Amino acid sequence: MKRLFLSLYLLLSIGFLGIGWTLDNLWQNNVDEKGALDAPLVALAQVLSTLPAAERQEMLDTIKADPDFPLTLLDSDQVAFSNEQLLGPDKVIATPYDINHELQFVAVGEQVLMAGPIAIDPAASLRSIYNIFFYLLLAFIALIWVWPLSKDLKILRKATKEFGQAKWNTRIQLTKRSQVLPLANTFNDMAAHISALIENQKHLSNAVSHEIRTPLARLKFALALLPQYCKPESDIAKRQRFLDEMQLDIKEMEDLIQELLTYASLETQRESLNFERCDLNSLVAQTIRRLQSHHPTPIILDAPAHTIYLVAEPSLVERALQNLITNAQRFSTGDIIVKIAQDSDGVHLSVTDDGEGILEEDQSKIFEPFYRSASSKNGNKGHGLGLAIIKRIMDRHHAEVKLTSRPGLTQFTLFWPATNQA
Repeated sequence: MKRLFLSLYLLLSIGFLGIGWTLDNLWQNNVDEKGALDAPLVALAQVLSTLPAAERQEMLDTIKADPDFPLTLLDSDQVAFSNEQLLGPDKVIATPYDINHELQFVAVGEQVLMAGPIAIDPAASLRSIYNIFFYLLLAFIALIWVWPLSKDLKILRKATKEFGQAKWNTRIQLTKRSQVLPLANTFNDMAAHISALIENQKHLSNAVSHEIRTPLARLKFALALLPQYCKPESDIAKRQRFLDEMQLDIKEMEDLIQELLTYASLETQRESLNFERCDLNSLVAQTIRRLQSHHPTPIILDAPAHTIYLVAEPSLVERALQNLITNAQRFSTGDIIVKIAQDSDGVHLSVTDDGEGILEEDQSKIFEPFYRSASSKNGNKGHGLGLAIIKRIMDRHHAEVKLTSRPGLTQFTLFWPATNQA
């Protein structure tokens, strides 16, 4: 807004000064005759005053008559002036004759020399032309500024209309000199974000329908067989196993829906983060104790003696760490190492396991929702949302998650830059 205002202000100011100075000089040098009539009239009156009264009219008669500047010699009793208007031999008094003319009087001894009616502004028509020319030039200068702006606004209006017609790939391309370039960049960022959300929604809808189809099909098949297991003569143990399998299918769908809601909430509640300065050492140790009680694989904490503080939302940091440790518990054959470190770049929190590793071609896609690598499909009962949730959590913290993986070692590192910890 400042750039737009300053550019218009400077352009109009320079334009006014330039045009005004140029036209004023032209007028002063070529047109303006202010004061040119007074001097000859006073000089004539002074010459006439040196002559006897009887010879003054004869001298006036010898002067060539000018219809635009008639001269008449009057007696003083033929002219009446107010007390403020005092005639003198070197002073011209002007009185209106009509809207466009005036009369001029100057004393000649005991008589009065009258000039007129004289046109008040003989160059009025030319002055009007100059005024019109001035405003046309000003309009032209304003047009020079407004025209490219209007053109860019039309492009912006067309783009918003196309975007409103569900053309999600619509983007605005303007020159670097455009006054509305910041607005166009904001529109492009918004369009990219909205199109990504829509594509993500389509992807999630397709993925959910695919993921939920398997447990739902098993439940439908189980419901069809349920009457056989409910007969009085049926085996109670088989019946219980059958019901337990149905419960597992229901739990699988519940887990999927819960993961999906968590993933979606991280997008819809983008502005509701409650950052606070938390004790990362204590938070990590508490999470490890809770997860260790549910799995036999040892989890080893490698943390510095001093406390490391992190400006973040503790619940989301805990959720990200929980997802990493849970993934490591699925594939690790030995100890799981959780390490906390801090350097000049920022805070690092890593989880390392000795599992089979992630294929190199899968590492760039592993953080996409519902994506599961070929190696992880064997024995992995997850839904492919755990790492996507971690990625979204770190994005909301303006941080990042890094992956290093090869056979026998997989390490995920959560990194918070020092610039975000001030």
